[in-house]
Amino acid sequence: MCGRNVGQTRGAGIIAPLFCALPGYPLSSMNVLFEEDGAFRTGTVLTDNDSSLQVETPHGKRVKLKSANVLLRYTQPVASELLARADAEAAGMDTEFLWEMCGDDEFGFAEFAADYFGHTPSAIESTALLVKLFGAPVYFHRKGRGRFRKAPAEILQAALAGLEKKRLQQEQVERMSAELVGGSLPTELKPLLAQLLYKPDRNRLETKALEAACAETGLSPARLMLKVGALASTYDFHYGRFLFEHFPQGTDFPALPPLAAPPELPLAEVQAFSIDDASTTEIDDALSLTPREGGGWVVGIHIAAPGLGIAPGDAVDAIARDRLSTVYMPGNKITMLPDDAVGHYTLGAGQARAAVSLYVDVASDYRVLGHRSTIERVPVAANLRHHDIEPVFNEETLADGGPDFPYKRELTTLWEFATVLEAGRGKPSANQNLLDYNYTVDWDAQTPDGPGAVSIERRKRGSPLDKLVAELMILANSTWGKLLADVGIPAIYRAQSQGRVRMTTAAAPHEGLGVSCYAWSTSPLRRYVDLCNQWQLIAHLRGQTPHFPPGSAQLAAAMNDFDTTYNAYNDFQRGMERYWCLRWLRQHGLQETSGRVLRENIVRLEEVPFVFKLGGVPGNVHPGTRVQLSLDNFDLLDIDLRAKYLASLPPLGSAEPEAVDEADLDAIGDVVDAPVDNAAAVGATPAAEETGGQEGAASPA
Repeated sequence: MCGRNVGQTRGAGIIAPLFCALPGYPLSSMNVLFEEDGAFRTGTVLTDNDSSLQVETPHGKRVKLKSANVLLRYTQPVASELLARADAEAAGMDTEFLWEMCGDDEFGFAEFAADYFGHTPSAIESTALLVKLFGAPVYFHRKGRGRFRKAPAEILQAALAGLEKKRLQQEQVERMSAELVGGSLPTELKPLLAQLLYKPDRNRLETKALEAACAETGLSPARLMLKVGALASTYDFHYGRFLFEHFPQGTDFPALPPLAAPPELPLAEVQAFSIDDASTTEIDDALSLTPREGGGWVVGIHIAAPGLGIAPGDAVDAIARDRLSTVYMPGNKITMLPDDAVGHYTLGAGQARAAVSLYVDVASDYRVLGHRSTIERVPVAANLRHHDIEPVFNEETLADGGPDFPYKRELTTLWEFATVLEAGRGKPSANQNLLDYNYTVDWDAQTPDGPGAVSIERRKRGSPLDKLVAELMILANSTWGKLLADVGIPAIYRAQSQGRVRMTTAAAPHEGLGVSCYAWSTSPLRRYVDLCNQWQLIAHLRGQTPHFPPGSAQLAAAMNDFDTTYNAYNDFQRGMERYWCLRWLRQHGLQETSGRVLRENIVRLEEVPFVFKLGGVPGNVHPGTRVQLSLDNFDLLDIDLRAKYLASLPPLGSAEPEAVDEADLDAIGDVVDAPVDNAAAVGATPAAEETGGQEGAASPA
């Protein structure tokens, strides 16, 4: 056989040729078979210079070949017919029989063709065998142009098993893809839904099936999953992506041992009250007002003290260190601390709770005379809610006296004190003409877009309640930050210089707020940096060694991780507010609405705080112009809106919001995919700096 003959030839010291010239064919009509770019090609010889040939292919292309690269010379059939006729001949050959027939040594296809056919093979027969060998690399290993060696039996069996596995896998992919195209979700895809949508592994069969189905239907993976019912709504897609990225283990808390009771502390002689949104459960801060002998008052700022019971490095701290902040979004939140921990330390009405208190002595003309800090139990008499207080405590009622209501005297006095504090910082309010928006989602309501009917309420930014709370929290954060800096205890500070806000472990000015230093300390139930700062403050007040010494790598790491995570949480919150704006527009079936041009073709709607690109805005429409729009398309997956410019509108009057604040600028950056420097706006909104991201704090727009 061919394998035997090759062995004998080698034994004689002769190298077998790489091609076979068939006898009796005149050179003048010679055709050749050669390999190019992994494929067989034919051509007619135009010139033969022994070492090289010039060949013309059936398509008229002229090719220069080395003689050594020619696999076969022949005269019949014509060059254009050889491969097609050889393929037909090869179809009748049995690959396994060829493997059994050939020897174990390396062989050339021409010699093997002579053994196989039992006579001098024709060009078609030789080429057919070459095509068959070349097309079965599992059975025949290629060893050079036209040369092969049969695969060893054990290697062949492993390769065939691999091919069978691939065949079965491809059948599985095709089945799953067909099910998706047909409108149903294959069972195999259900536990992998999040991974398939947010971080697909292209080596998995399920991913290949989804990609194939998407290619056939022309739908993205998310839209296809919505179509087959794997996603209940577009909200599930966005919320699921956030959980996949930031809460891969889910949002449930692990089982924890019972929390120790708060330590015995002296009872403060005050009756404190908190001011929060209706849905707030993590009540971090409360206030008190006590008349002072000789005139004036003692203003108490009382901050919940989880730092007394949660120790650095314990199980609850590990949870807080991992989450770093409570996550807020319309209609939902994910708390930083477990419910039991919140329940132990939240400043709920009718309870005396552990607190770190700042007492500020205030003269009757609202001058600050001094302050002191202490750790104590604070009786909380009431949890005041915005929706109850704002109707009777606002700019109008302050101007005309308004009706009587519980805590009117305290609120009025504290507001007057807050206005003095604001002026003392050199940062008077510049945001009264801006609006905040409160989002409420009724999850029991069903809509065509899924569960959840949203209501969006406007409220004027810089209301008396906003100013009162913000200014007193700024006072506490700046006072405690300076206290820690003065005694050389490190803390985490918010600093602003040259318009840029950053976090640092060194005390530095916050130019936007007009304070020498500013350490977040008033939300320890909701922000990890506040909890860290509270540990440091408690250590100082007790005369103990602080947990984080100067130069602490742990403190720096906590700060950096918090900064990254907090920004990601806020980005998600803003994204979901944009999402619910679109849901609100769809809920109300609006086909036309009005907006305001912020910059070039960037528009903010007036009904809801949605910023987007608007096409077709005439060049003479300047920023600040009100415009009428037709709403053409809502995309709840991409969170985008398409609209058309209809007309310019007259201004509403001096009472309407005119300014563009930092949230508008952030939204512009999102829309145009370019960073926007919002430094100029940051200093204009101290209340937003203090309350940003906290529960109940409205999203500025």
